[in-house]
Amino acid sequence: MKRYPFEFDHSRPFLQQVGEWVADVFYEILPEAGFEVRDEQIYMAYQLERAFAQKMTIFAEAGVGTGKTLVYLLYTILYARYTRKPAIIACADESLIEQLAKPEGDLAKLARHLSLKIDARMAKSADRYLCLVKLGQAQADNEDSDLYRAVHDELPGFVHQYKAMQSFHAYGDRKQYPHLNDHQWNKISWDSFQDCFTCEQRHRCGQTLSREHYRKSGDLIICSHDFYMEHVWTYEGRKREGQLPLLPDHCAVVFDEGHLLESAAQKALTYSLKHSVFEELITRLLKGEIRESLAVLIDEAIDRSESLFDTLSGHCEDIPGSDRKRIILGKPLLEEVRRFRRLIEAIEEDLVFESELYTLDQYQLRIVEEHLETIQKALSLFQNSDALISWATEAEDGLTLVIMPRAVKEVLRERVFALGMPVVFSSATLSVNGSFDYIASSLGIDRYLSFSTKSPYDYKNQMEVLAPKWSHGASSEEKMKATVNLLNRTEGRALILFNGKEELLKFKELIPSYPECADMRFWFEGDAEISHLIGSFQRDEASVLCAVSLWEGLDIPGPSLSNVIVWSLPFPPQDPVFMAKREAAAAPYDEVDLPYMLLRLQQGMGRLIRSREDHGIVAILSEEIHHDVKLRKTIEELLPQGVQLQVREPNLQAFRFSFE
Repeated sequence: MKRYPFEFDHSRPFLQQVGEWVADVFYEILPEAGFEVRDEQIYMAYQLERAFAQKMTIFAEAGVGTGKTLVYLLYTILYARYTRKPAIIACADESLIEQLAKPEGDLAKLARHLSLKIDARMAKSADRYLCLVKLGQAQADNEDSDLYRAVHDELPGFVHQYKAMQSFHAYGDRKQYPHLNDHQWNKISWDSFQDCFTCEQRHRCGQTLSREHYRKSGDLIICSHDFYMEHVWTYEGRKREGQLPLLPDHCAVVFDEGHLLESAAQKALTYSLKHSVFEELITRLLKGEIRESLAVLIDEAIDRSESLFDTLSGHCEDIPGSDRKRIILGKPLLEEVRRFRRLIEAIEEDLVFESELYTLDQYQLRIVEEHLETIQKALSLFQNSDALISWATEAEDGLTLVIMPRAVKEVLRERVFALGMPVVFSSATLSVNGSFDYIASSLGIDRYLSFSTKSPYDYKNQMEVLAPKWSHGASSEEKMKATVNLLNRTEGRALILFNGKEELLKFKELIPSYPECADMRFWFEGDAEISHLIGSFQRDEASVLCAVSLWEGLDIPGPSLSNVIVWSLPFPPQDPVFMAKREAAAAPYDEVDLPYMLLRLQQGMGRLIRSREDHGIVAILSEEIHHDVKLRKTIEELLPQGVQLQVREPNLQAFRFSFE
């Protein structure tokens, strides 16, 4: 196979030759295959050539339909081959990964029309894989034990057969179990409290085998923002433990929907502490031959950990609409933290002495030491409340303390943007009032390139944006009737976007009582694996997809998606993360709530028009629009040029478009 799709002249700059070939692709090769010439793609190509040549970060803000994905794919593939290192494409979530890598996606188009053989492999987050330990537990003590036994019976033979000359392959991906709903999947999927280092089945685990597969990619590794940031955050720790980093050395990174990177970075840098996990971990040391003084310290630490979480329980309060509990910091709680940390320090000192005696298994000892160091870092942050966001969650096996740093830009600056490689942020929405300084500052980017291009679509004649009026304050009944009316107008073919699971579940409960929709098929996020639901929605043209997480990334051109219904304005939730952001802002509504909502709303509306042939309706079911003049004006300014916000009575008669 040829390394490059053009004859490489070693006497000329490589990227200059790439740029010439890319121009041929967009002006000649793709148009001959039926694609239209897009000036926006050529403009973006020249901008990316600068970024790759100078090894700089670039903000590539390009509207829907500009073909930005094809441009960055061409540059990253060829740059990977030139450097002989894979490039990373980091998407905002798993559904975006599937959109990129699906059989009819952009990678497949490039491979087919340019006669390129592209080695692109997916690196999915750990919680997207089956955990053999949890599967065994679920078979024994769960109401769905028969379901989990069927999953067990479908496992590859090598999982349980220990013999020579076996062939191994990756398995256990969430996508392989589309029939499981999210609750059922969570019972058997990996979670952060699983200790993979000492798991007897780790070398037969689907997650481990998938890593062996994607690390050998020659061109692209496609992962989520969360996964990439976990790689960054665990890089040094995994090396200390003798583990390979999650991702291999790479030559460039593209952050698709890059405006969401900050939240992914915060999530990756999050610590989760639980008493039962600490107790299980620390008691491993008691299995070895240790001095009595250390054994006493371990017993005291277990008691102190239990006391800490008991005290924490008394310092928590519920947050309406959230499964996270607010932590009320007080002297008793901070004193418990101080005492627990002091015991951990004493154990760490004793372990130094024990390691010199070689009475403990060195591998186990290293794991325990690493965990104790992590606990110390987390609790040190917890004692400095100005530097963190914290909350607690309740589960069957006890309370979990979650600690997240407020700012992540120092870590990002040092471990991503200072590495001297091209970094591309790609999205339709990256700037604020034409400036990229806000996102650059929040991510710790000091020097960058940037450009903006608008969408080529004729939105004025392709879409309507409606805001129904309400007689009773947008009551649940009014919104249901308006939604049913809209669904009947387009005979299904709709995406309904909710701002939280509670809204979606309430709609799911009520919709069967409306006979007008009895013949429509509804797909609800959480009932099955998300890419399976998206595929079903796309294939079943008259169906309806109801989702919480598909405000970004969903790309379904054609009549299957002719109606986007925004159930409520997507303001940020009342949870500890956004509470902390509001507390740190001089004007919380203007600096936190409104920008978040506008960005998410713009992304949601962007799901409707995905090609020049598309047309349809966006309906915003909001009461606030009709009473807050400033809010309404801000939303109107957000709409594509030529599109007006139409205020209609709830019966929503006389749409411009028909769907026959």
